[in-house]
Amino acid sequence: MLLFLTVLKILFPVFLLGLVGFIWSKWNFDYPIDFVTRLTMNVSIPCLIFTSLMNTDIDSQLLNSIILGTVLTYIILTICCYIFIRLVKIDNATYLPPMIFGNTGNLGLPLAYFSFGSLGLSYAIIIFTVMAIYSFTFGIWILSGNSNYKEIVKSPLVISCILGSISLFSGIKTPDFLTNSIELIGQMAIPLCLITLGVSLATLKLKNFYMSFYVVIYRTVICLAVSIGIALYFDFPDVPTAILILQLTTPVAVTSYLLSEKYKRNPSEVASLVVLSTVLSIFYIPIILSFLKY
Repeated sequence: MLLFLTVLKILFPVFLLGLVGFIWSKWNFDYPIDFVTRLTMNVSIPCLIFTSLMNTDIDSQLLNSIILGTVLTYIILTICCYIFIRLVKIDNATYLPPMIFGNTGNLGLPLAYFSFGSLGLSYAIIIFTVMAIYSFTFGIWILSGNSNYKEIVKSPLVISCILGSISLFSGIKTPDFLTNSIELIGQMAIPLCLITLGVSLATLKLKNFYMSFYVVIYRTVICLAVSIGIALYFDFPDVPTAILILQLTTPVAVTSYLLSEKYKRNPSEVASLVVLSTVLSIFYIPIILSFLKY
């Protein structure tokens, strides 16, 4: 009973805010999803990244290990997913990006915060930033055939990561009045991400169930195996180990669907992956959390 209540305490705010967005969309209330997505990705999440890195007490050696471990995790995950796609003979550009990139922003950051507090959020932000850079370079290249690296350098996510890292390693902090303002903007990120996730799911439909099911099951298992293996190899402490596993096993990112729509890469197939993986995560994430918390 105690374990159930602990997991419920973590997951209830996540599902409640997602439900708010889902019901809001089903009741046909206006929700400017493009505007909110731009606001969170270009303003609130960069502010959250910057303040979290600036205020964190993560040891520099551990920080470097987490970054290296995350990079290695995504490289191995990419290889494993590519092999699966070749064996099953499905379209690489359609399926590879959603198999690699989980919902580490909309869902992963809130899960990390509600599960392990500010420290957990700091680790999650590091992993999310690595994923975002990889997604906007390799992911876009797979989808479109080219990648604009100048846009990556100018991305608020990358800039906030660089500035936050400088602050983390140098010890330089912004004045209190500026820090408080940036933190307030960053606090918008988690509720907006979850509500937007709910709104997005309300508009997506499931198609080609069996193929989507096989892809989602394989993806979930391989993400779990690779994250556990990397955490053991680098001998991460308990909290960063838990965060790496949580971030990697989040369901397929809604942004994968939005990008597939933009580049005309079978968006209905990707939408099915998003819906099915999110529904299944309702069952497997509590199980994973129960092991990570005890």
